[in-house]
Amino acid sequence: MQSGKAIRLNRILPGDGKKALIVAFDHGFTVGPIPGTENPLEKVRTFVDAKVDGVLLTPGAFKQYIEPFLKPHAPALLMRLDWTNVWYRPGAVKGDYSSCLAATVEAAVRNGADAVVTYLFFGAGDPAVETAEMAKNATVNRECERYGIPHVVESMARGTNVSDPADPAWIGLHTRMASELGADLIKTDYTGDPATMRAIVESCPTPILIAGGPRKASDDDSLALFRGAVEAGAAGVICGRNIFQSGNAAEFLARARKALDTR
Repeated sequence: MQSGKAIRLNRILPGDGKKALIVAFDHGFTVGPIPGTENPLEKVRTFVDAKVDGVLLTPGAFKQYIEPFLKPHAPALLMRLDWTNVWYRPGAVKGDYSSCLAATVEAAVRNGADAVVTYLFFGAGDPAVETAEMAKNATVNRECERYGIPHVVESMARGTNVSDPADPAWIGLHTRMASELGADLIKTDYTGDPATMRAIVESCPTPILIAGGPRKASDDDSLALFRGAVEAGAAGVICGRNIFQSGNAAEFLARARKALDTR
């Protein structure tokens, strides 16, 4: 592995028996001002003060909310490079979707990112859409090799051909494709069961981070997913709504850190 990638990955993955706790705060880019995203600068300060391992932000947020990171031992910064219409329109998840790049790897490096993140969707029922998804990710991955920055591929099954995105067969398929493409880390759905998720984690050559998904009924339900990720052997979690839509994000993050500590 290139030294640049190794150094940046070391900032994201804590090691020493701890699983990565990464906050996804890129939702405004694809779904607008949902609950919990009000006062975004204050929310980011909460994440930084909680000493999470990383925060996923949009290109615009790197300009607007960077001040809390200008301190010693700040979390790693991940930049979302692409936009998709999957999430804000109910019909899009059934197959009528597409995505595009909104920033470059060079811009991410120039702005201080430790990693970049892109979606990789399968199941649209349209070969052209799936081919475009793979081509987009291949382009980003080659640029990441050039600049020595990790590429986190967010692989997910969505679309006409997908009845259950959490089906282990789907998750096993697209995570392996993402790994073979060259992903340095993979963000993906949780099967809902530690045993089936562990089989996927163990068969994938690339470390897997579990996505938090929609807001659960309670903080305890959210933490159950975190504990499932640990039991499955995942490298950690990337969670958004279950953190910033919690009644007390700082308190939840403290509980989440304990749930992810396997020492």
